[in-house]
Amino acid sequence: MGKYIKFFIVGIIFGIVLVKSEAVSWYRIFEMFKFQSFHMYGIIGSAVGTGIILLLLSKMGKIKTTEGSLLKVPLKEQGFTRYIIGGTVFGLGWALCGACPGPMYMLLGTGAFSIIIVIAAAILGTYTYGLLKNKLPH
Repeated sequence: MGKYIKFFIVGIIFGIVLVKSEAVSWYRIFEMFKFQSFHMYGIIGSAVGTGIILLLLSKMGKIKTTEGSLLKVPLKEQGFTRYIIGGTVFGLGWALCGACPGPMYMLLGTGAFSIIIVIAAAILGTYTYGLLKNKLPH
């Protein structure tokens, strides 16, 4: 239990940073989808750039896990259709409710209790996907 406290603290700090940078603001997300502001594109672009750098470092063997072994990133299956369909559904959900999965919990932490409806719908959608996964195109 004690070793997870550092992850909990990092998560809290990350949540505070996202709230203070207005990355969980419905208005900022609305501006992004209407191409009225660069704010969210800058945040997302920074995250993508950081992810690219960390993936390259992990492939070069420069990043280790908390246990000390080298971090290995598994290869993903190829599949254009599932990424287009999944990305479209994700984007539509994000645009409709104004939050993607991580920030939903941050919004709940800020006192936006109406987000509980969105969280419940997201959990129901995930459960439904689990039931239908074998029947969907992958």
